Amino acid sequence: MQHTEYWIIRHKQQILIDTNNVLGPNFMPHADYLDGDHSEPIMVGYWQGLPCYATDTRSPPEGFAAELVPLRQVFGVAGPEAFAMAGRASQLIDWQLNHQYCGRCSHMTRLHTEEFAMQCDRCGLNAYPRISPAVMVLVRRGREFLLARSPHFKPGVFSALAGFVEAGETLEQCAAREVKEEVGIDIDHLRYFSSQSWPFPNSLMIAFTAEYAGGEITPDPDEIEAANWFDIDDLPRLPDPVSIARRLIEGALAEMQ
Repeated sequence: MQHTEYWIIRHKQQILIDTNNVLGPNFMPHADYLDGDHSEPIMVGYWQGLPCYATDTRSPPEGFAAELVPLRQVFGVAGPEAFAMAGRASQLIDWQLNHQYCGRCSHMTRLHTEEFAMQCDRCGLNAYPRISPAVMVLVRRGREFLLARSPHFKPGVFSALAGFVEAGETLEQCAAREVKEEVGIDIDHLRYFSSQSWPFPNSLMIAFTAEYAGGEITPDPDEIEAANWFDIDDLPRLPDPVSIARRLIEGALAEMQ
Protein backbone atom coordinates (compact mmCIF):
# COMPACT_ATOMS: atom_id res chain seq x y z
CA MET A 1 0.00 0.00 0.00
CA GLN A 2 1.37 3.39 -1.00
CA HIS A 3 1.65 5.84 1.87
CA THR A 4 -0.10 9.20 1.60
CA GLU A 5 0.71 10.51 5.08
CA TYR A 6 2.54 9.74 8.32
CA TRP A 7 1.40 9.90 11.92
CA ILE A 8 3.33 10.62 15.09
CA ILE A 9 1.24 8.99 17.78
CA ARG A 10 2.13 9.71 21.39
CA HIS A 11 0.97 7.79 24.44
CA LYS A 12 2.13 8.70 27.96
CA GLN A 13 5.09 10.72 26.61
CA GLN A 14 6.21 7.83 24.36
CA ILE A 15 6.24 7.71 20.56
CA LEU A 16 4.81 4.84 18.53
CA ILE A 17 7.46 3.53 16.13
CA ASP A 18 6.69 1.29 13.13
CA THR A 19 8.88 -1.81 13.49
CA ASN A 20 7.50 -3.38 10.29
CA ASN A 21 9.15 -0.84 7.99
CA VAL A 22 11.69 -2.66 5.80
CA LEU A 23 13.75 0.54 5.53
CA GLY A 24 14.09 0.79 9.30
CA PRO A 25 11.98 2.11 12.17
CA ASN A 26 9.67 4.93 11.18
CA PHE A 27 6.53 6.81 12.07
CA MET A 28 3.16 5.21 11.48
CA PRO A 29 1.97 5.21 7.84
CA HIS A 30 -1.73 5.67 8.61
CA ALA A 31 -4.14 6.47 11.44
CA ASP A 32 -5.69 3.01 11.92
CA TYR A 33 -3.73 2.81 15.19
CA LEU A 34 -5.96 5.41 16.83
CA ASP A 35 -9.06 4.90 18.89
CA GLY A 36 -11.62 7.63 19.51
CA ASP A 37 -9.93 8.97 22.63
CA HIS A 38 -7.18 11.18 21.27
CA SER A 39 -6.33 14.85 20.87
CA GLU A 40 -7.21 16.82 17.75
CA PRO A 41 -4.57 15.98 15.10
CA ILE A 42 -2.02 18.66 14.24
CA MET A 43 -0.21 18.83 10.90
CA VAL A 44 3.40 19.24 12.13
CA GLY A 45 5.31 19.19 8.84
CA TYR A 46 6.46 16.72 6.21
CA TRP A 47 8.16 13.38 6.76
CA GLN A 48 9.84 11.73 3.77
CA GLY A 49 7.95 14.11 1.48
CA LEU A 50 4.50 13.34 2.89
CA PRO A 51 2.28 15.26 5.34
CA CYS A 52 2.94 14.29 8.94
CA TYR A 53 0.29 14.59 11.65
CA ALA A 54 0.59 14.27 15.41
CA THR A 55 -1.83 13.35 18.16
CA ASP A 56 -1.85 12.15 21.76
CA THR A 57 -3.87 9.04 22.54
CA ARG A 58 -4.99 7.92 25.98
CA SER A 59 -5.24 4.24 24.99
CA PRO A 60 -2.12 2.28 23.95
CA PRO A 61 -2.42 1.01 20.37
CA GLU A 62 -2.52 -2.79 20.19
CA GLY A 63 -2.24 -5.46 17.53
CA PHE A 64 0.31 -3.74 15.28
CA ALA A 65 3.98 -4.23 14.45
CA ALA A 66 4.89 -1.18 16.47
CA GLU A 67 6.38 -0.26 19.83
CA LEU A 68 6.23 2.72 22.16
CA VAL A 69 9.62 4.39 22.60
CA PRO A 70 10.50 7.21 25.06
CA LEU A 71 11.04 10.44 23.14
CA ARG A 72 14.73 10.68 24.01
CA GLN A 73 15.32 7.15 22.68
CA VAL A 74 13.86 7.97 19.26
CA PHE A 75 17.30 9.42 18.44
CA GLY A 76 18.99 6.03 18.79
CA VAL A 77 16.14 3.99 17.33
CA ALA A 78 15.20 6.07 14.29
CA GLY A 79 17.92 8.72 13.90
CA PRO A 80 18.39 12.46 14.49
CA GLU A 81 15.87 13.64 11.88
CA ALA A 82 13.14 11.45 13.37
CA PHE A 83 14.05 12.68 16.86
CA ALA A 84 13.75 16.30 15.71
CA MET A 85 10.35 15.67 14.11
CA ALA A 86 9.07 13.72 17.11
CA GLY A 87 10.33 16.48 19.40
CA ARG A 88 8.50 19.10 17.36
CA ALA A 89 5.33 17.01 17.47
CA SER A 90 5.55 16.48 21.22
CA GLN A 91 5.98 20.20 21.88
CA LEU A 92 3.00 21.07 19.69
CA ILE A 93 0.84 18.42 21.36
CA ASP A 94 1.70 19.77 24.81
CA TRP A 95 0.99 23.33 23.67
CA GLN A 96 -2.39 22.30 22.26
CA LEU A 97 -3.40 20.38 25.40
CA ASN A 98 -2.24 23.19 27.71
CA HIS A 99 -4.20 25.92 25.91
CA GLN A 100 -7.69 24.48 25.63
CA TYR A 101 -9.02 27.64 27.31
CA CYS A 102 -8.15 31.27 26.81
CA GLY A 103 -5.77 32.69 29.40
CA ARG A 104 -7.46 36.11 29.17
CA CYS A 105 -11.21 35.37 29.25
CA SER A 106 -11.39 31.58 29.93
CA HIS A 107 -13.38 30.87 26.78
CA MET A 108 -12.70 27.59 24.98
CA THR A 109 -10.10 27.92 22.21
CA ARG A 110 -9.71 26.21 18.86
CA LEU A 111 -6.78 25.36 16.63
CA HIS A 112 -6.15 28.17 14.14
CA THR A 113 -6.59 27.07 10.53
CA GLU A 114 -3.65 29.02 9.07
CA GLU A 115 -0.91 29.05 11.77
CA PHE A 116 0.23 27.37 14.95
CA ALA A 117 -2.06 29.24 17.35
CA MET A 118 -4.86 28.35 19.74
CA GLN A 119 -7.43 30.99 18.92
CA CYS A 120 -10.07 32.48 21.21
CA ASP A 121 -13.16 33.50 19.24
CA ARG A 122 -14.52 35.55 22.15
CA CYS A 123 -11.69 38.03 22.84
CA GLY A 124 -9.38 37.35 19.87
CA LEU A 125 -6.31 36.27 21.87
CA ASN A 126 -3.97 33.85 20.11
CA ALA A 127 -1.77 31.54 22.21
CA TYR A 128 1.36 30.45 20.34
CA PRO A 129 3.66 27.51 21.17
CA ARG A 130 6.04 28.33 24.00
CA ILE A 131 9.78 28.31 23.25
CA SER A 132 12.20 28.71 26.17
CA PRO A 133 15.68 29.84 25.02
CA ALA A 134 18.62 28.47 27.00
CA VAL A 135 22.34 29.15 26.62
CA MET A 136 25.07 26.51 26.89
CA VAL A 137 28.72 27.51 27.33
CA LEU A 138 31.87 25.42 27.05
CA VAL A 139 34.63 27.39 28.81
CA ARG A 140 38.20 26.73 27.64
CA ARG A 141 41.50 27.43 29.41
CA GLY A 142 44.45 26.36 27.30
CA ARG A 143 44.12 22.59 26.90
CA GLU A 144 41.40 22.35 29.54
CA PHE A 145 37.60 22.42 29.47
CA LEU A 146 35.46 23.53 32.38
CA LEU A 147 32.83 20.81 32.85
CA ALA A 148 30.26 20.33 35.58
CA ARG A 149 27.57 17.92 36.61
CA SER A 150 24.07 18.43 37.92
CA PRO A 151 22.54 16.02 40.44
CA HIS A 152 20.05 14.83 37.81
CA PHE A 153 22.77 13.71 35.34
CA LYS A 154 23.58 10.05 34.83
CA PRO A 155 26.34 8.84 37.20
CA GLY A 156 29.76 10.11 36.16
CA VAL A 157 28.53 12.40 33.37
CA PHE A 158 29.92 15.94 33.11
CA SER A 159 28.76 18.56 30.63
CA ALA A 160 29.05 22.21 29.63
CA LEU A 161 27.28 24.83 31.73
CA ALA A 162 23.77 25.89 30.75
CA GLY A 163 20.85 28.03 31.88
CA PHE A 164 17.68 29.76 30.71
CA VAL A 165 17.60 33.25 29.25
CA GLU A 166 15.78 35.73 31.48
CA ALA A 167 13.34 38.39 30.29
CA GLY A 168 15.13 41.43 28.84
CA GLU A 169 18.46 39.59 28.64
CA THR A 170 20.67 39.04 25.58
CA LEU A 171 22.25 35.66 24.88
CA GLU A 172 25.66 37.14 25.66
CA GLN A 173 24.49 38.51 29.00
CA CYS A 174 22.88 35.18 29.85
CA ALA A 175 26.08 33.25 29.08
CA ALA A 176 28.21 35.45 31.32
CA ARG A 177 25.63 35.46 34.13
CA GLU A 178 25.01 31.71 34.12
CA VAL A 179 28.72 30.82 34.21
CA LYS A 180 29.32 33.33 36.99
CA GLU A 181 26.34 32.17 39.04
CA GLU A 182 26.96 28.44 38.62
CA VAL A 183 30.74 28.25 39.09
CA GLY A 184 32.03 31.78 39.88
CA ILE A 185 34.08 32.08 36.68
CA ASP A 186 34.40 35.09 34.35
CA ILE A 187 34.48 34.55 30.58
CA ASP A 188 35.24 36.44 27.39
CA HIS A 189 35.58 35.81 23.62
CA LEU A 190 32.15 34.20 23.42
CA ARG A 191 31.69 32.40 20.09
CA TYR A 192 28.52 30.84 18.67
CA PHE A 193 28.67 27.10 17.91
CA SER A 194 25.19 25.79 17.01
CA SER A 195 21.63 25.39 18.29
CA GLN A 196 19.20 22.57 18.97
CA SER A 197 15.51 22.30 19.67
CA TRP A 198 15.30 20.36 22.94
CA PRO A 199 11.76 19.10 23.63
CA PHE A 200 12.14 18.56 27.38
CA PRO A 201 9.78 20.27 27.49
CA ASN A 202 10.20 23.22 25.05
CA SER A 203 13.76 24.56 25.07
CA LEU A 204 15.85 26.07 22.31
CA MET A 205 19.48 25.39 23.24
CA ILE A 206 22.01 27.92 21.88
CA ALA A 207 25.57 26.65 22.35
CA PHE A 208 28.74 28.75 22.63
CA THR A 209 32.41 28.36 23.42
CA ALA A 210 34.15 30.94 25.60
CA GLU A 211 37.60 31.61 27.01
CA TYR A 212 38.44 31.70 30.71
CA ALA A 213 38.90 35.28 31.92
CA GLY A 214 39.42 34.83 35.66
CA GLY A 215 38.08 33.54 38.95
CA GLU A 216 38.19 30.34 40.97
CA ILE A 217 35.67 27.52 40.59
CA THR A 218 33.00 27.95 43.26
CA PRO A 219 30.02 25.70 42.44
CA ASP A 220 26.53 26.86 43.32
CA PRO A 221 25.36 24.08 45.70
CA ASP A 222 21.77 24.44 44.53
CA GLU A 223 22.67 23.85 40.87
CA ILE A 224 26.04 22.12 40.57
CA GLU A 225 27.11 18.87 42.22
CA ALA A 226 30.71 19.07 40.98
CA ALA A 227 32.79 21.18 38.57
CA ASN A 228 36.41 21.05 37.48
CA TRP A 229 38.96 21.75 34.75
CA PHE A 230 39.61 18.67 32.60
CA ASP A 231 42.53 18.21 30.23
CA ILE A 232 41.37 17.33 26.71
CA ASP A 233 43.26 14.02 26.95
CA ASP A 234 41.54 13.06 30.20
CA LEU A 235 37.88 13.97 29.86
CA PRO A 236 35.17 12.42 32.05
CA ARG A 237 32.10 10.62 30.75
CA LEU A 238 30.31 12.96 28.33
CA PRO A 239 26.58 13.44 27.59
CA ASP A 240 24.82 11.14 25.12
CA PRO A 241 25.09 12.03 21.39
CA VAL A 242 21.42 13.10 21.36
CA SER A 243 22.41 16.30 23.19
CA ILE A 244 24.04 19.34 21.60
CA ALA A 245 26.41 19.31 24.59
CA ARG A 246 28.17 16.28 23.13
CA ARG A 247 28.57 17.94 19.73
CA LEU A 248 29.79 21.15 21.37
CA ILE A 249 32.53 19.34 23.29
CA GLU A 250 33.54 17.17 20.34
CA GLY A 251 33.60 20.22 18.07
CA ALA A 252 35.93 22.03 20.44
CA LEU A 253 38.14 18.95 20.67
CA ALA A 254 38.39 18.73 16.88
CA GLU A 255 39.55 22.35 16.72
CA MET A 256 42.35 21.71 19.22
CA GLN A 257 43.75 18.56 17.66
